[in-house]
Amino acid sequence: MRMHEIIIEKRDGKELSREQIDWVIQGCTDGSIPDYQLSAWLMTIYFSGMTRKEMFALTDAMTKSGERIDLSSIPGVKVDKHSTGGVGDKTTLITGPIVAACGVPVAKMSGRGLGHTGGTVDKLESIPGFRTELSRDTFLRIVSETGISVIGQSENIAAADKKLYALRDVTGAIDSIPLIASSVMSKKIASGADAILLDVKTGRGAFMDSLDRSIRLARVMVSIGENAGRRTIALVTDMDEPLGFAIGNSLEVIEAIETLHGRGPADLQKVCLELAANMLLLAEKADELADCRILAEKALQDGSAFERFKLMTAAQGGDVRYLDDPGLFPKAPLVLPVTAAKSGFVEAVDALAVGNASLLLGAGRLRKEDGVDHRAGLLLKKKIGDWVDAGEVLAELYTDAEDKGREATRLTAGAFEIDEKIPAMPKLIHARVTAESSATYD
Repeated sequence: MRMHEIIIEKRDGKELSREQIDWVIQGCTDGSIPDYQLSAWLMTIYFSGMTRKEMFALTDAMTKSGERIDLSSIPGVKVDKHSTGGVGDKTTLITGPIVAACGVPVAKMSGRGLGHTGGTVDKLESIPGFRTELSRDTFLRIVSETGISVIGQSENIAAADKKLYALRDVTGAIDSIPLIASSVMSKKIASGADAILLDVKTGRGAFMDSLDRSIRLARVMVSIGENAGRRTIALVTDMDEPLGFAIGNSLEVIEAIETLHGRGPADLQKVCLELAANMLLLAEKADELADCRILAEKALQDGSAFERFKLMTAAQGGDVRYLDDPGLFPKAPLVLPVTAAKSGFVEAVDALAVGNASLLLGAGRLRKEDGVDHRAGLLLKKKIGDWVDAGEVLAELYTDAEDKGREATRLTAGAFEIDEKIPAMPKLIHARVTAESSATYD
């Protein structure tokens, strides 16, 4: 085969064969195809799209390009969860323990934050001593003993994806639905779970800001998962406004602890319970989603979910005293208030602007090799629908230097839209996509 001929075929809108796609991914993995040809191929996909058959073949080839995790030693149905990323999205810290407390093993690999979106691994590592780099045997042992373990994503999983993602990033091919779907699903399938729940974020602070495109992406990923023999469900959840009040690593862990005690923000608790219920349905803990919701709510209210979080933390070296007393978490030396310029109802809180503010404060990273300040971030004091008086605090910013706070303060102030009229409350969950159907949520 010749790479330039494959590029021309895709450029002209022809369907590539499984053999051609396998050959390209092999060449990507072993370095025999130069980056400039891979970049050209990615751009032809960006403009010409892919058929379902091509997407299945691409995902399968990427899945097989690296190591795959065998979870068969862990009894029961293993259900993985993936979020496409958002601002204040600490759902894994809550949903995982809820599901584990209901008897479903959670063996999860998560990533670090990049750009304005946070990463689960960074949040967990803000707990002193918590280790997210574990051997495979240790990872499996902890899941078997405690019901849950969350570790960092292995770079050897779907190895071709690392190079292809980097090329997409520098050539403007990031937001291609076939390329996003194959990237996400190859890693989820290679991670070994029996079933997969997808949390596809939509809105200003999400990877996809259009609801229509978010639902399209959800449908494609569900079809890929089902084709690979994994029962798959997707929820399309809102990310116009940050989820919860806390944005930043230790701040989000503290909010997750509050939620596991049943005292969390209403929006965060609702989304987490719905995610957990769908995971329990995939694990066949009950036949109806309504019954799974009851199981999830019970695990949250009776404290068993919080106990699972403590068990996992202890097993991975974390100091559980910080979970019992969140006041022990180190605090940023500077707290900067952001105040309202006028009175009125909060009409909008721009999640992208807030996420970028947290990045400037030190809570995130621009490059994968950058470090993060686990103390940094911000706490929203007002959200959509709240009344605010002129001069009242809208948010508090946490950082270690005033120069970081100046631009972050401007961004945060600009994120709030205030109006005299009572605004319509945003939908938290827009749609649920299964292999059989797509349904909007009331």
